Amino acid sequence: MEHTASGKPRSERAHAVTESERPARIGILTVSDRASAGLYKDESGPAIQATLEEILSSRWEAVARIVPDGLESVRDALVDLVDQAGRDLVLTTGGTGPAPRDLTPEGTEAACEKMVPGFGELLRRKSLEQVPTAILSR
Repeated sequence: MEHTASGKPRSERAHAVTESERPARIGILTVSDRASAGLYKDESGPAIQATLEEILSSRWEAVARIVPDGLESVRDALVDLVDQAGRDLVLTTGGTGPAPRDLTPEGTEAACEKMVPGFGELLRRKSLEQVPTAILSR
């Protein structure tokens, strides 16, 4: 059997999916005590998914999760989505206000090696155009 430069048989290489051919793997994490307890339906996670369907032209697949507010719950869910579910990108919603239980930013920071605060600043600025309380988001 013919082998490639990597040493794999050519037949294996023919069936392998290259990184550019596989769909982007996206995680959507909703942080909410009430939604995670089933007290109300999560609308923000599905809204993120609907927006992605509208704006993305490349192939992608999503995994959605809902967790209660809290540093550990957010941190652990983010780590699980990346390390276990293999997500390339994780988008979060909820738990970013000034209330004591809103700890999404702290949980996110605990899970990340490097923060890019410019994205949050831009999102708050754009949200402020439509929602006066957006400035309270962290």
